[in-house]
Amino acid sequence: MVRASGKAILPMPKRANITGRHACGDTHEVVTVEGGPSTYRREPCDECPWRKDSRIGAFPAEAFRASANTAHDASLHMFGCHMTPSNRPQTCAGFILKNSVHNLGVRIASSSGRIDPSKVSSRVPLYDSYRDMAVANGVSADDPALAKCRSDKD
Repeated sequence: MVRASGKAILPMPKRANITGRHACGDTHEVVTVEGGPSTYRREPCDECPWRKDSRIGAFPAEAFRASANTAHDASLHMFGCHMTPSNRPQTCAGFILKNSVHNLGVRIASSSGRIDPSKVSSRVPLYDSYRDMAVANGVSADDPALAKCRSDKD
């Protein structure tokens, strides 16, 4: 059982449970996982889509549409690092740094000590919001998938 401020919180499942798969083109897939220990990257990886210096088009636009719900207000979905396996997911450092203020999943993990945003940093420029990252990678700015996205500046 995880405790925060002396209060009991729901027990954390020991393993992540894959609750959804969304094919994005021929070579990519967005996997939704729930539960499991909360681990996270401390820096954006070399191919992180949040990095402004990452190759545009490395991920299909559909992948950004499929994960847009991570940027919805009070979302429990967290943007995962694509470099980690789905059975041992880690939350993306770029996401924590740039689009997690309104994410309820990150807020709960932070308040219970499972994520410490102060330990996450980046040495490279990142997109300011999920919307900015998605649009730079081919999603139309008026795409309905982005309609509910919030940024840390909102």
